[in-house]
Amino acid sequence: MRIFIGLAIVILSFFAGRYFTQTAASSDLITPQEQNARLVNRGPGEVTSIRPPAPLPDGLTTQEEHSIRLFEQAAPSVCYITTSELRRSYYSRNIQEIPSGSGSGFVWDNAGHIVTNYHVIQSVRKGNGRAKVTLSDGSSYEATIAGVAPEKDLAVLKIDAERGNLIPIPVATSRDLRVGQSVYAIGNPFGLDQTLTTGVVSALGREINSVSGIPIKDVIQTDAAINPGNSGGPLLNSSGKLIGVNTAIYSPSGASAGIGFSIPVDVVTWVVPDLIQYGKVNRPIIGINLSRPLRNIEGAIVLNVIEGSPAEAAGILPVQQDRYGNMSLGDVIVAINEDAIESNSDLYLALEQYRIGDEVTVTVNRDGDYLDIPLRLGSAN
Repeated sequence: MRIFIGLAIVILSFFAGRYFTQTAASSDLITPQEQNARLVNRGPGEVTSIRPPAPLPDGLTTQEEHSIRLFEQAAPSVCYITTSELRRSYYSRNIQEIPSGSGSGFVWDNAGHIVTNYHVIQSVRKGNGRAKVTLSDGSSYEATIAGVAPEKDLAVLKIDAERGNLIPIPVATSRDLRVGQSVYAIGNPFGLDQTLTTGVVSALGREINSVSGIPIKDVIQTDAAINPGNSGGPLLNSSGKLIGVNTAIYSPSGASAGIGFSIPVDVVTWVVPDLIQYGKVNRPIIGINLSRPLRNIEGAIVLNVIEGSPAEAAGILPVQQDRYGNMSLGDVIVAINEDAIESNSDLYLALEQYRIGDEVTVTVNRDGDYLDIPLRLGSAN
């Protein structure tokens, strides 16, 4: 009997040990909820796990569930931007900080670069103002301007935030967008942060004027509500990836009338790296200054040729002045390769198709004669 009881104790101890071992091991396994947690790559060898999403209420449609999850994943990348100006009080002569505007932006990378519209921080660039960036977690940071492109209505701010607080927005492409596909806008209209509006791509290939007066081409038109304060915020596709930067609305009243415009992300991905590295777009140049348009003259009128530029090396002629002070036209650029140039804006837009060092043929009208001049494009920097 003693032997039998001893064997029973040994067998029970064995199975009890296996049970507690498996229980302890199971505590180290990832639960289904944790498997759904989003992982964000912040840099080489550094991955941060975000808290798993909260369970959704019952009775939601598939579309509602999709919109909720999309917002929850994208919102941490969107930030609120406020600007202020320093003014001297008329009565006390003391310097006061006066709020001057607000807008939206989004985290571009782990280094603290924030993308927004140029017109959102335009007052700050004049040198008498400040910009503050508030992230989705409520933390606020003083921002400096890393670079601006007024001709594209884009700007990059820089904040000194912990890498763990920065969640870069995922980026898609805009070249394959189709009219009718769903879009989602997140921003801070009228100072109401973290606002989601939805709609569709209403039209493609629109053209709007930038702050500098140079047209922005291939702009996305959407009926997703965009109001003052949405400027600089992201326009997302149904995967929650960036396809545009909300920049303007068409509205007689100043509020959303169902026609909003977004700068396509393909322009953003071309401009932003230059703004971060150089502070401006390192566009290819000919090396000339242009005259204001003159009536009855089509093309870009060459006012000056910059010394040491590709234009000087190629022999392009500027406006001439004789010893009596009389002015006469030099060259008028009418084409770059196959692109007709009818205005100064046409020339700027045509050059965007090329890289620094590319060889192009510049067609000029010189006293009624059309000359094809080969030229290697230089760097703006």
